[in-house]
Amino acid sequence: MDRNTFLGGSVLGVLVRLAILSIVVGVVLSALGITPENFFYQINILLRRIYDLGFGAVEQALGYLILGAMVVVPIWFISRLIKAARGPGEPPRAGSA
Repeated sequence: MDRNTFLGGSVLGVLVRLAILSIVVGVVLSALGITPENFFYQINILLRRIYDLGFGAVEQALGYLILGAMVVVPIWFISRLIKAARGPGEPPRAGSA
């Protein structure tokens, strides 16, 4: 594939068309109040919100995990100590499961 086929015409012609189209789009965006600073600021906010949606949920789940582990792990550990203290052949007491 040669350069003219790839670009859709001569290099100079394509550059002129892109420049004119860029000016027209720039005028329209300026009329809408969109500036380059504002555009990149909004893109930054969008990326942060997407990040917060994904990693915020993971962070919240980890918080719940830690909070639950503060109760579950000590109870599990105490139950293992009690089971080990009974010995392997000793039956459980009545009323315990």
